[in-house]
Amino acid sequence: MPGVRSAGILLYRRRATVEVWIAHMGGPFWARKDEGAWSIPKGIVEATDLDGELAAARREFEEEIGSPAPDTAYASLGDFPLSSGKKVAVFAAEAEAFAPKTVTSNAFELEWPPRSGRIQSFPEIDDARWTPIELARSKLTKGQRPILDALLGHLGGAGS
Repeated sequence: MPGVRSAGILLYRRRATVEVWIAHMGGPFWARKDEGAWSIPKGIVEATDLDGELAAARREFEEEIGSPAPDTAYASLGDFPLSSGKKVAVFAAEAEAFAPKTVTSNAFELEWPPRSGRIQSFPEIDDARWTPIELARSKLTKGQRPILDALLGHLGGAGS
């Protein structure tokens, strides 16, 4: 997928340590995995996203979490290459009060079990929660871990 652009949102709040809002990827491949199976809410920037990458990130956040992204100021953390060949533009925002009652994601279809001929529907995201930043480092996919370093740099290194 070289050349494909994604955009995502990393919400954070300051408690005893910095916490970030991350999401567990849905579907059978990720069902029993925890470490390396979480992501920031993100998605593809479509050609129709005329309002730019932040607007695309906000749309994807709502599609994946089921709640709109907080209406607040966002800071660009930069572009991050992923192992898939995509680049993701990440926007961060402090969101102390963000606390959706439920997480309701859009779905995707997949033949499951493989070669069974059965098409099943799975949520893109099956869980999302506030996570201390150091724990998030092991939960996020390896390609997204540098995003946490960028956030800490943005915050002046105040992570724990």
